[in-house]
Amino acid sequence: MKLILPLILLAVLSGSVAAQRATRIRFARGAIRADVSGKLRNYRDKRNFVINVRAGQTIRTEQIGGSHPITIFIKDPNGEGVGDSDASCNNRREIAPTVAGDYRIQVVECHKADTWRGTFRFRVTVR
Repeated sequence: MKLILPLILLAVLSGSVAAQRATRIRFARGAIRADVSGKLRNYRDKRNFVINVRAGQTIRTEQIGGSHPITIFIKDPNGEGVGDSDASCNNRREIAPTVAGDYRIQVVECHKADTWRGTFRFRVTVR
């Protein structure tokens, strides 16, 4: 029993760390936008993304397709939450002007809507 408990704890912690890893968003050469997708398994699940931008640009995000509403949170390279919110589930954000560095984007289920599980899609545009 003493050996099993540490192994279970290690497995739980490893799963938490893996779920929190951010996926880097990359654009095709010459493109100003990218469509991103992911999957949420439950109401508390979240997906993290990272995008690198230059100073003075504008980042826009918006949910595309799908019938399950999401909420998009964005943090600047200093870890501060940024962006405008629309009146719905905050599935659109705009940051302008940006500072240079990695912005973190987190997607969760909209907490104003019914719970769901499945895939989501959103578009990121940087100009």
